[in-house]
Amino acid sequence: MRKFKIPVIPQSTNKSIRFPNDLIEGIEKAIRGTGCTFSAFVIEAVRVALDNLEEERLEQEQNEK
Repeated sequence: MRKFKIPVIPQSTNKSIRFPNDLIEGIEKAIRGTGCTFSAFVIEAVRVALDNLEEERLEQEQNEK
């Protein structure tokens, strides 16, 4: 499983999404003073989640053999 790292700001396309207020507060607290944007944090979190899902899928396939 890959560890989460606060990323450098990547090039991106604008996409609207709603977040619960408590999640927004938690993210803003985590990135405070890091130079990381809210969007960059969320993008990295989604990348890690997708990587984890893929690893789980591959492990499940191996266990089914």
